[in-house]
Amino acid sequence: MKNNNNIVGFILECLKPFKFLIAGQLIIGVLWAINLNLRPYILKIMLDRIPNLTPATVVTDLAGPITLYISISLGIVIVFRVYDYIWLKLNPPLKRHIGIVLMDKMMQHSLLLFQNNFAGNLANKIKEIMSGIPDLLKVTANQFFSQFLNITIAIFTVWTINYTFAALLTVWIVVFVSGVLCFLKPAKRLCRISSEIRSGVMGTMVDMLSNIASIHLFSAQKTESKYFKTDLNQWVDADQKRDWLFLFMFAFQGLSFVIYQALCFVFLVSGFKKGFVTAGDFALILIINTTIVNSLWSLSADILTFSDLMGNISQGLEVVLSPQDILDKPEAPALHVTQGRIVFDNVTFGYKNSEQLFNKISITIEPGQKIGLVGFSGGGKSTFVNLILRLYDVTQGHIFIDGQDIREVTQDSLHNAIGMIPQDSSLFNRSLRENIRYGRIDATDNEIIEAAKKAHAHEFISELPQGYDLIAGERGSKLSGGQRQRIAIARAILKDAPILMLDEATSQLDTITERKIQESLWNLMQGKTTIVVAHRLSTLLHMDRILVFDQGQIKEDATHYELLALGGMYKKLWDAQVDGFLPTNNNESDSAHNPSTRSA
Repeated sequence: MKNNNNIVGFILECLKPFKFLIAGQLIIGVLWAINLNLRPYILKIMLDRIPNLTPATVVTDLAGPITLYISISLGIVIVFRVYDYIWLKLNPPLKRHIGIVLMDKMMQHSLLLFQNNFAGNLANKIKEIMSGIPDLLKVTANQFFSQFLNITIAIFTVWTINYTFAALLTVWIVVFVSGVLCFLKPAKRLCRISSEIRSGVMGTMVDMLSNIASIHLFSAQKTESKYFKTDLNQWVDADQKRDWLFLFMFAFQGLSFVIYQALCFVFLVSGFKKGFVTAGDFALILIINTTIVNSLWSLSADILTFSDLMGNISQGLEVVLSPQDILDKPEAPALHVTQGRIVFDNVTFGYKNSEQLFNKISITIEPGQKIGLVGFSGGGKSTFVNLILRLYDVTQGHIFIDGQDIREVTQDSLHNAIGMIPQDSSLFNRSLRENIRYGRIDATDNEIIEAAKKAHAHEFISELPQGYDLIAGERGSKLSGGQRQRIAIARAILKDAPILMLDEATSQLDTITERKIQESLWNLMQGKTTIVVAHRLSTLLHMDRILVFDQGQIKEDATHYELLALGGMYKKLWDAQVDGFLPTNNNESDSAHNPSTRSA
C-alpha cells in the first residue's frame, strides 16, 4: 500500500505544474458528455413534431431545433480544436518535465542499482513512464471522467421517458462494469507479466547490440539468436495469455448488450402500444443505447489500458523510487580540502551477499603523498579506492579527508575534490571537446587544448577530420582504447583536483606514448595526494609508499626499495614479473565481490 501511495504521489506531483491545463481538459469532457445526450434529445423533439407538421408550419416548427442542433455540432467542432490545443501545450512539456525528474532521481542512485539492471532495460522503463503518465492522464480525464458523465446524463435522459428504461439501463451498466472489474485483477497481473518480459527483451536486445563485436569475434550469431528467440517466445506466450482473457471478456460484454437491447425493444413496443412511448422516444432510446454501448466498450478497453499503463509505470517507478543506499545527510556541508590527508579509521566493509573483505583497517595517507596499490586481483585495491570515492559506504569505522568524515559531507563536493582516471575510460556520445570539458564545465577552448596537449591527445585529435568536434560515439566507440584513455587523462588534468586517483591509467597506451604521458602525470601529481593502482610495478618506483594488498589486508607498507629489501610478498611479485606485469592469481577475483569494478 505504501508503495502504491508513493507511485500515486509521484504522478500527482508531476501533474501539479499543469493543473490549469488539466482543468481545461475536464471542462471539455463535461461539454462532450452533454453533447452526446443533447443532440439525440433534439432529434427526438423533431421526430415527435413531424407527424403534426403541415407545409405551412414545417419551417417555423423545426427552425429552432435544427438551428440548435447545427449550433451544437459547430460548437463541439470548436471545442475539440480547443482540446487539441490544450493537449499540444500539455503533452510534450509534461513528458519533458517527467523525464527531467526521473533522470535527476536516477542519477542520485549508487552504482549498485546499475550493476543489477541492464542500461537498456532502465532506459525502457524511463521511456514508458515518460509516455505512460500523459497517456494515463488522457485515459482518466478524457475517458473515465467524460464517459462517467455521459452515462449519468444518459440515465437521466431516458428516465424522462419512463423510469423503466432508466432502471433497465442502470442494471445493464452495473452488470457490464462488474464483469469488467471481475476480469480486471487477472488482466492486471497478466499485463504486468507481459510488461516485465517486454522490458527484459528490450534489455537483452540492447545487451546484444552493445556487444556486437564479441558476437562476431566468437561467431555467436546463432547462439545469440537462439537466446533471443527464447526471450521472444516468453513474450509471445505472456501476450497470448493476456489476449485470451480479453477475448472472453469482450464476448461477455457483447452478449450482455444483445440481451439488454432485446429487453429495450420489448419495453418500447409495449410502451408504444400503451401510448406513453412516441416515435421520438423510440429513436432516442436506440441512439442512446448505441452511444452508451460504445462508451462502455471504450470504457472497458480504457480500464485495461489504464491497468496496463499503471503496470508499466509502477514497474518503472519501483526502480526509480527504490530506496537510495548512499544519501547525503540533511544539511550536509561541502568538503573542504586544505591538505589532502586521507585516514582509514578501523574500516570494516563487505559487499552485499559476499563475505567481509576489510576488517578494521586503519591507515593514514599524508598530504601530498604518492601511494601505489598492488596485489593480486581480489585483494581489495579497487575497493579501497571505491570507498574513498564513497561509491559504497563502510560497514563500520570512518574515512576522513582532512578530518572530515566523507559520510558527513555532500557527495558532489567529495567527487569534485577527487580526479579519477579509470582503467576502462568510457566517453559520452558527444564531441571530444565536450568530453574533455567534463573535467571542468567552465573551461575555455584554450584550456581544453592545453590539457589535451599535456595528455598527448592533441596530436591525434588535430589529425581527425572534425578535430575536437568529432562525436566520440557510444562509450567512445569511434576511438581506440589508447585514444579514449588520453581523453580521460586530459579530463583529469583539466579538473586539477587536490586528490588524484589512477587505476591503470596508462594500461591501454603504447610504450612510447606511455613514457610521454607518465611525465605529464608525474607533473600533475605534484602537490596532490595521489593513489595509483597498478599491475605494472615499474610505474610505482618513485611512489612515496606502496601498499601491498592480500585478501582484504594491507600486508606491507613501504617504498619500493624498502619492500624489496623486506623480501616479502612485494619481492615475490617483483621477481615474478614478466615484462613489467603481474601474474594473475586465478583463485581470486575482484569481480567475485564487485562486478562493476575491474581491479587493477
